[in-house]
Amino acid sequence: MSGPLVVLVGPMGVGKSTVGHLLAERLGTGFRDTDDDIVAAQGRAISDIFVEDGEAAFRALEKRAVRDALSGHDGVLALGGGAVLDADTRALLAAHRVVYLSMDVEEAVRRTGLNVARPLLAVNPRKQWRELMEARRHLYEEVATAVVPTDGRAPEEVTRAALEALEWKEA
Repeated sequence: MSGPLVVLVGPMGVGKSTVGHLLAERLGTGFRDTDDDIVAAQGRAISDIFVEDGEAAFRALEKRAVRDALSGHDGVLALGGGAVLDADTRALLAAHRVVYLSMDVEEAVRRTGLNVARPLLAVNPRKQWRELMEARRHLYEEVATAVVPTDGRAPEEVTRAALEALEWKEA
């Protein structure tokens, strides 16, 4: 299989970047985050892209970033929370090992404060987070090779659980 060793998916604030860096370190490989790719290419924050260009424009950039990363990165790859909304992206993910990092709303509140820096959560964050998860949870599960709950777990624990779920030994 070419492409990333493992792809991390899940909601915003679940720890994809933190766990991704730890997984990459344990596996002796590189880490890449498609949100970082978009920010670097656009020269502005994702929240600015949402505000200035709209969600549809951001999703088009995200789809391209994910496609490029899936074909051009061989380490650990983290996708933005909404990347799984695109059917073409989900089809591409079928050829990869995908770990869905899950968390419940109380954990999301604790980790992120569900603050307004998250463009999709600007009004009534708890309610919006629940609605986002209702719309996305089945998509995360659809693409997942393994599901790793993160609630109440430190990043190191989540990393070990991901390695165990994939039946990998550390490098």
